[in-house]
Amino acid sequence: MPLFNLGQVVATPAALQHFQKHQINPISLLGRHIGGDWGDLSEADVAANVHAIQHDLRLFSSYAVGGGKVWVITEADRSSTCLLLPSEY
Repeated sequence: MPLFNLGQVVATPAALQHFQKHQINPISLLGRHIGGDWGDLSEADVAANVHAIQHDLRLFSSYAVGGGKVWVITEADRSSTCLLLPSEY
């Protein structure tokens, strides 16, 4: 069961290229994100996400995939979710 709405889902060209190069299905990352599996985050960042769900704040996940990291960020108003590489932030 999803913990929140993703809104419009977008991905940067570099993230899409990373997914294609490493045969990663971005839907799997989105499923982890909306299910509360935040990936490779510290305990403090996990706690911040739990707080963010309760108070409509921005949500952040980080996944180690394809020899690199991919970030997933959902805006506080839940209007959009972006998949991107850390270097693009």
